[in-house]
Amino acid sequence: MLKLRLTRLGRKKVPFYRIVAMEALSRRDGKAVAYLGTFNPLVEDDKQVVLKEDEILKYLSNGAQPTETVKSILTKAGVWAKFQETKKK
Repeated sequence: MLKLRLTRLGRKKVPFYRIVAMEALSRRDGKAVAYLGTFNPLVEDDKQVVLKEDEILKYLSNGAQPTETVKSILTKAGVWAKFQETKKK
């Protein structure tokens, strides 16, 4: 089963995350199926999150499950609402 989750990059005490699609049982920083965006928790402006919306919607519609953190990021960016609309049709 595919999951949309975060992988950690950056040095100690300066985290930087990639939003990736990967197998549910693989390691946190293991090989990803696809790289779907980035998340920088230390930046305060709009450039904190960069997403590839089309690819994220494709993986969600094919059954990928987001983690709680990724789901909250997608909700704030408005991608989750777009997915719910396409799901109802």
